[in-house]
Amino acid sequence: MKNLFLLLAISTSIIFSSCEGPQGPPGPPGFDNLGQVFEANITFTEGNDYSRLVTYPSNVVVYESDAVLVYLLEDVVNGVDVWSQLPQTYFLNQGTLLYTFDHTFLDVNIFLDTNFNLNTLGSDFTDDLIFRIAVLPAEYANADLSMDELMSNLQIETSDIEILPN
Repeated sequence: MKNLFLLLAISTSIIFSSCEGPQGPPGPPGFDNLGQVFEANITFTEGNDYSRLVTYPSNVVVYESDAVLVYLLEDVVNGVDVWSQLPQTYFLNQGTLLYTFDHTFLDVNIFLDTNFNLNTLGSDFTDDLIFRIAVLPAEYANADLSMDELMSNLQIETSDIEILPN
């Protein structure tokens, strides 16, 4: 009985795997716009107010809706780069150091923010730092939904939501 079932299972799988139907219609053309990445070597000093404005290279097209991410090269382990996404916070003896950024579709401003005098910061935290800037293509959503429409689309009832005081 087991052999008969095994033979039936094998023959069924062979029969159905050899079937081929007509080819369907071609799909829409694909989207081949990948995100673009470039790196910047930055030294923060009192002269540049511990910030650096990095303009996008001419071969990198950035739209206002695109997402921009910035990473700091933390270390190289066995030849492999270790990146940390900004903002990145360090707790030092002097206080708190924050690497952060803001951006437009024209440039990225990378800067240091602290709760102590930046002149006391060692060169390990300011000199020859490598930042990787990633531009991810995105477009604005077309939906102009109110909060009630959004909740109903997500099938969430507002009576289920508890609003906490600030």
